[in-house]
Amino acid sequence: MLAATIDVVTTTETDEPLSDVARAATGDRQAFERVYRAHIQRVFSICARMCGERTHAEELTQDVFVRVWEKLPLFRGESAFSTWLHRLAVNVVLNDRKVEVRERSRAAPAADEDDDAEEFFGATAPPSLAERMDLETAIALLPPGARRVFVLHDVEGFRHEEIADMLGITSGGSKAQLHRARLLLQKALNR
Repeated sequence: MLAATIDVVTTTETDEPLSDVARAATGDRQAFERVYRAHIQRVFSICARMCGERTHAEELTQDVFVRVWEKLPLFRGESAFSTWLHRLAVNVVLNDRKVEVRERSRAAPAADEDDDAEEFFGATAPPSLAERMDLETAIALLPPGARRVFVLHDVEGFRHEEIADMLGITSGGSKAQLHRARLLLQKALNR
C-alpha cells in the first residue's frame, strides 16, 4: 500500500512522469536546466525586442530565469507554462525599465524619452544600400515607449487594454504609441 502512495506522489493523474517544469519546481536542477534550454531563445527574443539592445537583453534573460527559479514553486498550472513564462519575461523587462527611468530621473533632469524621430533615426546623410537597416534594427531604434507597445501589440499579440494595464497607460495611449511606432518604422525602412 505504501508503494502505491509513493507512486501517486511521483506521477501525474495520467500516470505520466512529472514534467520537467514540475520537477524543477521541486528544486531539481537538471530538470530546470532542461526547462531553461527549451525556453531560452524565446525569452531572449522577447527581451531583445522590448529593450532593443542585445547585451542588455542577455542580462534581462538571465534575470528572467533567476526569477523563474525563485517563482516556479508558485506556478499553479492554470495556464500553459509558456504563457506564464512569457508574462514573467515581459514583467522583468518592464520593471527594469521603471528602475532605469527612476535612476535616470535622480541622476539628471529627465529628457523626454519620445523626442522627435530625427534624434533616433539620425540627422545624418541617408545610408547607402549596404547600410539600410532591417526591421529588427529599426525596431531597436524606436523610442522606448513606442518600441514596447509595438512589440507587445504587433509582435506578441497583446490587445491595447492588456498593454495599457502592463505599462500603466491608457488604451488610447497604447494606440497612439503604436501608431507612432508604425510611422517611425515606415520612415526608417523607406530611407
